This record gives sequence, C-alpha cells and structure tokens, in this order.
Amino acid sequence: MISFANDYSEGAAPEIIKAIQAENALQNSGYGTDAHCKNAENIIQKLCDNSEADVHFLVGGTQVNLISLAAFLRPYQAAISAESGHIAVHEAGSIEATGHKVCTVAGENGKLTPKAIKSVITAHPDEHMVMPKLVYISNSTEIGTVYTKAELCALRECCDENGLYLYMDGARLATALVSDGADCTLADIAKYCDAFYIGGTKNGALMGEALVITNKILQKDFRYMMKQNGALTAKSWLMGMQFEVLFEGGLYFSLAENANKMAGQIKTAFTEQGYKLFTHSVTNQVFVILPKTVSSELSKTFIFEDWENIDDENKVVRFVCSWATPQTNIDKLVETIKNLKK
Repeated sequence: MISFANDYSEGAAPEIIKAIQAENALQNSGYGTDAHCKNAENIIQKLCDNSEADVHFLVGGTQVNLISLAAFLRPYQAAISAESGHIAVHEAGSIEATGHKVCTVAGENGKLTPKAIKSVITAHPDEHMVMPKLVYISNSTEIGTVYTKAELCALRECCDENGLYLYMDGARLATALVSDGADCTLADIAKYCDAFYIGGTKNGALMGEALVITNKILQKDFRYMMKQNGALTAKSWLMGMQFEVLFEGGLYFSLAENANKMAGQIKTAFTEQGYKLFTHSVTNQVFVILPKTVSSELSKTFIFEDWENIDDENKVVRFVCSWATPQTNIDKLVETIKNLKK
C-alpha cells in the first residue's frame, strides 16, 4: 500500500538525521538555552526581518496553538476562526478546555475575511458574551488555499481597527510560501501577524514547530506558560538544530516544493480524466470528488482520507504529498487513475 494520507508519516530529511547523529554524543544545555536554539532563533529573526521577535521551539502544532492562545487571551476572551479551522475541528476542544471559546464563521475558500470577522464582533456587543480578541488563521488553510499579501494586510487593518490579535497557524506554512502565485515571505507574515509558527513536523523535521511572537505585549512570561504546560523540553537543542539545518541552504523551501510538485501531478491526473476538484488547493493537499466505486477501487492500492460525502454515490477524498514523496509513487498513482473505469 502506498500512503497519501498525510505529510508526517516519514521520519526526517537525511540532512537532519546526519546533523543529529554528528551531535548525538556531545553535551548541550537544556530548555532552549543551547547554541543551536540561539542560532536558529537568529536565522529566523533575519528571515522575518525582525531582530526583536521572540522565537520558541515546541513539539507540535496543537501544543503551540493551545499554549499560545491560553497565554494571549484573558479568561473572558475568545478566538475567531473559520468553521474549518484546526482549533475548531481537529484539536479535541483544546482551546475550549483552557476556558476560551472559539467563535466560528464561514470562510471563503477556507480563509477568513474582514467581513466575516466583523460579523462575529457585531454578534458579541457587550460583557454578557465572550469578547472576541484573537483572529486565528491557517496558512496554508485546511483545504490547501493560501493567503495573499493583500489579504493579510486587510486582516491586519481589520484587527487594528477592532483591537484584535492576528495569529497564524503555520503547520503547512512552507507549502504556502512556495506555492504557485504566492507573494508572501516570512518577513511579510512577521509584519502582519502578532504571532505565528513555522511548521517543521510536516516539512522534513522529526518533530518541532518554531513559534514567532512579534507583538511585545504577548512576549512577556511566555516561557512560564511553556513550562507550566509541559512544553519547555529539556532536549530543546534537538528542535533548534533541526531548524538550523532546515533554513541553512534553503532546505525548508526545497522540501516544500517537492510536496507541492508531487501534489500538482495528482491534481492534473484527476482533472485530465474529467474528475472535479473540491477546492482550489495550490499546495500539497488535493481534494477531489470521486464516485464511491472509484474511491473503493483506488483504496485497494493507495491510502488516502475520506473527507466528506457529497451524495449517495459521490464523496470528497484527500490526497496529501510530503517532502519525501517519491516520483515513483506518483507515477503509480497517475497510471492507476488513467486506467480507472468510471
């Protein structure tokens, strides 16, 4: 069976394994005070064009979201998210478990708009309700779409006008940055967002996400929140080193380019056979509408995710490519698609 279920099934890029092996018997200080974390922080600050940004290394995306929102929000404050947002759908109510409501609203192609944000604010006018305070977005989104610089600028203006923080989930940020038509850099994202994270787990790292906090108000005492929530890890140097390797020589971006390129071939194969795409994903996730008979046939050889039912005969399925997806796997899938009986 060949898996297109997700982008975190493989271990890590060979360059990372080699670096860890070389450092394995050496001693490093703990809890992010080591030279690797400091160097990775400096590299990220330069890429973000912000020498005063705080950079913290945490293990996984849900952990970053949970601790960040719990730290940034007062007890009566809430987050605004698209209905498809990860914190609203896939994190087992982790944000609500900290006492913060997630106010969801319909997105456009998976993305939040100023109009949608304002509708949530209007619906929460006074102290008898939660106070919307943080706008949560993902880039790329849960359905593979990407925010443009103009869209981020508009969100920033909306947040400034309404006293809101703008927070970006960057689990798949790499694929967004190198996608076709992308016009944002890390410096742009650092400019428009109060905080965001750079995903490593889904782009070549064994594990690890780099949280970047640009808003000085939100930087205070963040390490205390990490420690209290079990996120200040003794061997943080392992994550710092991985981000050193990922950003030295542009590996972070080339790995994401492979994921997007492989996904693009899958998308083309399906559309050439007359199957319709469910979303306009430009990244490493492909959402396609298939007859259930066709999906069943493909599932004999390939692993992919059932996304949602369209009707009794058709459903949406998701194929995901990773930094490590080889051309041979794509070739086999493409050949199978060509020979499908509709």
